[in-house]
Amino acid sequence: MHAVRATPPYAEAIHAIAELLGKLRIESMFVGSVARSAWLGVEIGGGSIDVLALMNAPQKNQVAMMASNRGFRVEKHEIEQSEELDLVPLNFGDVRIHVLLASNALYGRMMNNARPAQIGEREIRVAAAEDLALMLLVAEDETAMRKLMMLPEFERDAFNERLNSIGLGAAAE
Repeated sequence: MHAVRATPPYAEAIHAIAELLGKLRIESMFVGSVARSAWLGVEIGGGSIDVLALMNAPQKNQVAMMASNRGFRVEKHEIEQSEELDLVPLNFGDVRIHVLLASNALYGRMMNNARPAQIGEREIRVAAAEDLALMLLVAEDETAMRKLMMLPEFERDAFNERLNSIGLGAAAE
């Protein structure tokens, strides 16, 4: 199992959001910097924590309400501004957290492909290497994508299949 490395404020934020979503019985997985840390071994010490969550729109308010009762800072104006974005913006100390609603088939498939990772004593789920590579391709982070593709467990055929399924077959290798 891959280990996530994070500075203390980021590790606390990851634990806090994982615990919150677990208490609410919302299936989730970490993407972005947390998944990158799990797969590439880099330490998280800046930026936001991004979590993809299988929930419906009414649960967004429940997440925000429960978060505010569990030590998160929830800015009402940010919640209102994100109403149409399928996003719940939270803060844990100085760490920004984005809870993204898995609102389409691609995200749903990514959730099914999630892999276990470890941060401290807690097991979390992170995006599969092939799904993270897809996100890195879209984010135009070719260096990180190439490093990911060099991992022995990276399944190039599965990655190419994902690219074809979303109309990016020309980027397949």
